[in-house]
Amino acid sequence: MARAVQLKKRIHSIFQLNGFTVRGEASDFLLDNLKALNEAEREDWLEKINDFCLKQPLSSPVIEKSLVEAAILDSCKSEVDDEEQLLTVISAYEVPRFKYQIDRKKYLPLNDRCELFCEPSVKGTLFKDRYTLLYQRTLRNKLFYNAANDTTQFKLRPVEFLLSTSSKVENVVLLGLLTQLKEGKFYLEDPTGIIQLDLSETNYHDGLFADSCFVLAEGTYQDEVFSNSSVSRVYYGSANAFGGPSRESLRNSERMKKIERKMTETMFVFITECWLDQPKILEKLGVLFRGYVHSPPTAFVLMGNFLSCPKGSQHPSALKEAFTNLGELIAQSQELVSSTKFIIVSGPNDSPAANILPRPSLPDLLVSGLKSRVPNVILATNPCRIQYCTLEIVVIREDLVTKLCRNSIHFPATKNVSSHFAKTIISQAHLSPLPLNVCPVYWEFDAALHLYPCPDVVVVGDQHKAFSEFYNNCHVVNPGSFSKGEFAFKVYYPATNEFEDCQVPD
Repeated sequence: MARAVQLKKRIHSIFQLNGFTVRGEASDFLLDNLKALNEAEREDWLEKINDFCLKQPLSSPVIEKSLVEAAILDSCKSEVDDEEQLLTVISAYEVPRFKYQIDRKKYLPLNDRCELFCEPSVKGTLFKDRYTLLYQRTLRNKLFYNAANDTTQFKLRPVEFLLSTSSKVENVVLLGLLTQLKEGKFYLEDPTGIIQLDLSETNYHDGLFADSCFVLAEGTYQDEVFSNSSVSRVYYGSANAFGGPSRESLRNSERMKKIERKMTETMFVFITECWLDQPKILEKLGVLFRGYVHSPPTAFVLMGNFLSCPKGSQHPSALKEAFTNLGELIAQSQELVSSTKFIIVSGPNDSPAANILPRPSLPDLLVSGLKSRVPNVILATNPCRIQYCTLEIVVIREDLVTKLCRNSIHFPATKNVSSHFAKTIISQAHLSPLPLNVCPVYWEFDAALHLYPCPDVVVVGDQHKAFSEFYNNCHVVNPGSFSKGEFAFKVYYPATNEFEDCQVPD
């Protein structure tokens, strides 16, 4: 009897730690089902049930018997069924949108419907939302936190503060959008106003700073001109929805972490630019697929372009034939057909849609020859997101490194371009911190390009040479061109959170 009372107290205490209250009927049901188990098994089951309840859209914190029954049924699924749900590919058009509420100091979900062709006012909102995201995170940095009560700390000022003063102001720090409103003249803009910048004696920190980037600027204001002495990166934290079927973030799911650590042979293979109209490339892909027959990867992520050059009016038919050839090649390795997912991300020349991000997935008609032979094909948008257990992976096929270098107002003295690129996109919390005329974006779907909070992996399919950088606990990786880069590709091992450089021998 004492043992039953002790177990009942344990049930209530575990649920209370997660903010739940258990009804008596649900508590008795749990007691009947758990009393025959040993202590370790009980704890494991209570953890699974709690994990299930946290993911549900509950209207109240009261746990009913029906919810406990559903949790037990869900936890009783076989491990094979579990593994089917470990990998989720999230469309760019399904990425959840949030808006920061300044008065409540938190992000709240936006449930309004997005449109590709929206009102002109949305363009201004796009940059204002990016600013708000960076501003509220910057204020939480130790350099600015509690600055009002500590004279040794920096204080972040709005532009209107400088516009309202006629005297000289030194050591002022601003956060704003770097923009060129007149030829050869740069300005800093925030929601309160615009101020001209004098960049002649600027000291730049690491990064690639292009028009439309947000920067932290420290300097002196006098005679309506801000003399800039440093441009610095912005800092970010972690806590937000990544997208996918789960209503709660999976990052802290102990159950998923255990599965992730246990599945040590799981791997993702990332390949950029597979020219399927070139016999030499198909030959090397055949060698690659045969090499993985005895240890099939969880997924191949294949990024375009899938043809070596545009084919004009014959492009769709050539692309369809190319994917049919790919299907025949994969079908020769039945282990891959049955065990591996093939995620297809189109390149700039593949999609018949406009060259605006995010781009839709390839039409089924173009890939019908591949899908008829390989059932586990996923046609992804560009960019797309991949949730694997607790890991968050963002994939984009775009020549972002090249575009950022070309449009940067100052090229860094150190030539490690990949390091500067990684710091730029992570600090900007955006995949494409570029002017909209350089890299167009559908205004209402800009959230699909946000990197907030910072994911675990960002894979950028770029024609720039391959690289792997680790910044702010995030891997920023470019597999490089498979067709032009000596058949190189990248392999990611989630269990150890490591990337491996690989190559098909010539």
